[in-house]
Amino acid sequence: MPKRRSPAEEEEALRISNAIDDELRREREAMRRRRAKDVKVMLLGQAESGKSTLQKQFQLYYSSKTLDDERPSWRPIVYFNILKAVRMILDELDWQYGLGASGRDPLPAPSLLPSTSTTSGSGSGSGSSTRSLPNPVWLSELAAVRNKLLPLVASEDALAAELSGGVTVAGGRTGVYVRHGWQALISGGGRAWPLAEHYRTAMTPRQSAVTNIVAKTLAASQGEVELLWWHPGVQSLLKGNKLRLEEYAAFFLANIRRIAQPEYLPTNEDILHVRLQTIGVTEHAFDINLGGTHYNWLLYDVGGARGQRQGWVPYFDDATAIIFLAPISAFDQYLEEDPRTNRIDDSLQLFTAVCSNKLLQNAALVLMLNKTDLLRQKLQAGIKVRKYISSYGDRPNSFEEVSEYFRAHFIQVHRRKDVSHRPLYLHFTSMLDIKATQSIIINVGEAIMRSHLTKIGLA
Repeated sequence: MPKRRSPAEEEEALRISNAIDDELRREREAMRRRRAKDVKVMLLGQAESGKSTLQKQFQLYYSSKTLDDERPSWRPIVYFNILKAVRMILDELDWQYGLGASGRDPLPAPSLLPSTSTTSGSGSGSGSSTRSLPNPVWLSELAAVRNKLLPLVASEDALAAELSGGVTVAGGRTGVYVRHGWQALISGGGRAWPLAEHYRTAMTPRQSAVTNIVAKTLAASQGEVELLWWHPGVQSLLKGNKLRLEEYAAFFLANIRRIAQPEYLPTNEDILHVRLQTIGVTEHAFDINLGGTHYNWLLYDVGGARGQRQGWVPYFDDATAIIFLAPISAFDQYLEEDPRTNRIDDSLQLFTAVCSNKLLQNAALVLMLNKTDLLRQKLQAGIKVRKYISSYGDRPNSFEEVSEYFRAHFIQVHRRKDVSHRPLYLHFTSMLDIKATQSIIINVGEAIMRSHLTKIGLA
């Protein structure tokens, strides 16, 4: 038989057991408090919904110094956006006016051109399938500008390849596609945000050379870029909705004189306007002070294209909040991956999936109906919603009616599909409006923190 322990031994064993239990409780409490200070926020939505712009707005508000530090890295991105816009215009001019050796039948000689339009196959992808017959005087002017700009657009692919750092996408599409840490690739530094101290000035020699060549070519071509942008032949295509540029294009092309200066450094407004397609998931960390307590916000910006959405799921676990962005200006656009799917329909389907996902049922839910500025512009230009969304019917084509129509549809999805019947914090937003967006960021941040503190029992 085992020897019975003496009362003193029993008391010592009990003391050790209680000490272990106390230590485990302290560790659990410390871990709970550490976790309480981590706020994990996911930015979800389809591609080009404004997620990366919202991330930059958060950075501008909560960590503006890091934005100053990484400002030089945005310079080649701005250049790339301009090159892409110019190339898209030239491609459409080639199609509409037969200016280039595009492989299509040329339009009739200028002296024979009537003042009407003709249909001749499908367009270049940026505009429509209807080919326009312009004022005869335009042809020689645009042809001359086009020839002078060819050396500039010829550097687009080289700049894209350097900025992407070897990242490619299926289908052979060209462009700048970046993963987490792209700024470090340009600078030779470390983490994407906050950046390494030497980030501000460092660039690899080859990348610096490519950027400098583009900068010099752009400076030499700024007059032609400005002439191209304001030319009545280009403006008529824009007004006729035959030339569709990406949303940043008008801003950068209208500011070409400033951007082409030798000492150019991107402004906050420039950085908010750039288009840069995210591949995968990018984490951004920053501190928020609330009532004297510092909280570590982890903001996850995800690639929104259909093929990337399966990569979101591993990040859903213990998410504090979801900020879902739906671009309601996209009623007249279709998915690049599926030209049959309207982008509003895709946003509603994606929002339904988020509301019904049980992994996210404890996360606070924020909905931003985004790009209201572009929605106003389209409606004022006379673009009819019912042409693209038949269920809109004969409702007035006003901003108030259209925005309320979309708001009601998203609210209906939340009421019917949300698994936890949680509150929905809804905002109409324009991410390029710094003052208005930062006011919303404050309100959203407070709502997320209230939800977070309630959930962890510290409210």
